[in-house]
Amino acid sequence: MLQPPLEIDLLRSFVAVAEGESFTSAGAALGASQSAMSVRIRKLEERLGRRLLDRTPRSIALTPFGEGFLGDARRVLEAHDDAMLRARNHLDRPNLALAVSDHAAGGCLPQVLMTLAERHPEIQFLATVGASVGIYEAFTSGQYDAVVVREESGDNKGRRLFRDKMIWAAARTFEWDPNTPLPLISLAAPCGVRATAITALEAQDIAWREVFVGTGVAAVQAAVSAGLGIAALDSRNLPDDCRPVKKSLGLPLLPATQMLLHHRLSGRRGNEIASAIAAAFRETAGQ
Repeated sequence: MLQPPLEIDLLRSFVAVAEGESFTSAGAALGASQSAMSVRIRKLEERLGRRLLDRTPRSIALTPFGEGFLGDARRVLEAHDDAMLRARNHLDRPNLALAVSDHAAGGCLPQVLMTLAERHPEIQFLATVGASVGIYEAFTSGQYDAVVVREESGDNKGRRLFRDKMIWAAARTFEWDPNTPLPLISLAAPCGVRATAITALEAQDIAWREVFVGTGVAAVQAAVSAGLGIAALDSRNLPDDCRPVKKSLGLPLLPATQMLLHHRLSGRRGNEIASAIAAAFRETAGQ
């Protein structure tokens, strides 16, 4: 039969009495009266079914059982207090709202967030992924503390993180008849990569038709891998089962991508955190 759990305040009262060898001093330390402390000790003894203290009018002393139980009580209190401290520290951690372009995030965002959590455990990073244009507009209105976006999405005054080649990607088995419109896979507008791809195609008078519009890079990658069509992607986001097809299909050259970090973090501490964000993205990009 399970015994009812021991209450933390009873254990704390017992430890205080045992260490202070006085109900009065223990009560003063815990903000309780002498009589209240006596009631707590008696209640704990009843719960345990064993006597913890030998009492005389002038002194108190631990019983043999009480001496052994004192160590148990201290360990329980230490574990309890440590758990509460960790919980409070977690709740008290300042939040940092970080938004990342879907193309910049790719498949590396989990690793970036893990790196940031390891290097700055005192910060709670709240990450959002979306289109560069929308993210930058939200940043300028004060919605985010830091954003990682494509260069053309903002004022281009941010910290440069890394460059990447933009490529035309298709499944290894994909074939396209140049006499038909190019089946295009892209993110929904407004998307800078989508706009760049369409501009490049139309500059060379290549007809195109949209066959898949995704809500994220992962969806675009899946559609490309499935052989539904061709997409413009940063080279680091090329799926393993796909290939670049610019040369083989005679498609136009796409400009390189430059990712920037914009932030409103100030002071030495803010600059340290901004540098950590930049370093985490550069490391995952291999730059």
